[in-house]
Amino acid sequence: MQKSKNTFLLYTLAFLLFLGGVSWLIYSGLSSNSVYFLNVSEALAASPEKVQSIRLFGTVADRNLVREPNSLHLTFLLEDKDNASVTIPVSYQGIIPDAFKAGAEVIVEGGMSADRHFLAKTLMTKCPSKYQKENRKNP
Repeated sequence: MQKSKNTFLLYTLAFLLFLGGVSWLIYSGLSSNSVYFLNVSEALAASPEKVQSIRLFGTVADRNLVREPNSLHLTFLLEDKDNASVTIPVSYQGIIPDAFKAGAEVIVEGGMSADRHFLAKTLMTKCPSKYQKENRKNP
């Protein structure tokens, strides 16, 4: 009788440790990979601790678009999708997508510097409407 009671206690303890380990892995995985997805107005209004690691979306402004020659460095202004007068300067170092141009909708991932300048680690462009199914002509 004593042996079966000890075995039950051992299995219960092992199950609780296993459950605790899995719970910790899930929690740590979700908390380290959580990134806010904001538009330009929301990013400028957010507190500094919330904009350390975010995804930001908007439209590339027609002005202040600078590609440094013989370099992968790019700076541009990102306009709020709803209010083009609200902009944020973005600095990006990396491969520039082919669809990137003034007026393109983009998503940048990175963080905000102390002087409210966005330092992008990733730059993605939204596919132009010519790639959407409803705008294609049937052959």
